[in-house]
Amino acid sequence: MSQIKKEMLLFFIIPFVVITGCEGGKMTEKGAVFSSINTLSESQLNELSRKKIYFGHMSVGYNIVDGINDLIKENPRLKINVIESKDPSSIVDPVFAHSAIGNNVDPKSKLADFVQLVESGMGQRVDIAFFKFCYVDVESSTDVAELFKQYKNAMSNLKRKYPKVTFVHVTVPLTIVQTGWKAHIKRILGKPLGGYADNVKRNEYNELLKKEYIEKEPVFDLAAFESTDPKEGRSYFTVNGRVYHSLFPSYTSDGGHLNEKARRLIAEQLLVFLAMI
Repeated sequence: MSQIKKEMLLFFIIPFVVITGCEGGKMTEKGAVFSSINTLSESQLNELSRKKIYFGHMSVGYNIVDGINDLIKENPRLKINVIESKDPSSIVDPVFAHSAIGNNVDPKSKLADFVQLVESGMGQRVDIAFFKFCYVDVESSTDVAELFKQYKNAMSNLKRKYPKVTFVHVTVPLTIVQTGWKAHIKRILGKPLGGYADNVKRNEYNELLKKEYIEKEPVFDLAAFESTDPKEGRSYFTVNGRVYHSLFPSYTSDGGHLNEKARRLIAEQLLVFLAMI
């Protein structure tokens, strides 16, 4: 198609797009069910405060930890000692310890770092241990089957070596996808839409993780909470007739990290989840 014909086509497409809206990013599918920290009993909150927990992460993890600190300031019933440390010797009293692990865009480094950290002494001190990949760790070029195979093998080995530790599995976080009239134009012209290919891979990895562990071992479905607004439903897009999920647009200011609203909301879900273990 010549450039002149493309421009003529866009001239007629744009008004139509503005009227009809966009396909990607609709908020109509029902998603995760949110719980309030206020629904937890005193005994559940006391049990949570007595646990020794370690959480390995990078930037979105820091967003979630900020949300936990927000909740602690707001709710005097939450007596959780949050520290940033990957030193096993710091895990003496009940604590929610966290730290950065590995390098972004290198999920294998995060997996290796977590394994090394557990085996260097953390596995003998904590009740619960978990880590999460970042959205930048799983992109369109990622071999999700191979990555999950390595993850599954590593976690199986840790579980065998440290049977007293509860290892939690966490789904990969998502990003927003391109929506609006520009997305429609790209679709018509056969051009790739922003965020689609990367989020497809993240969804595929998350499905492998959930299929393997749900109803068998604890799974915190971070992606489900990230893609769901309690009132407006779930953010999703379709590729070749298949539905995939994306970060709810109002949860972020840069397309991937959690804003103040989202960090508090998801932190609350994590604390409720940990209290129920």
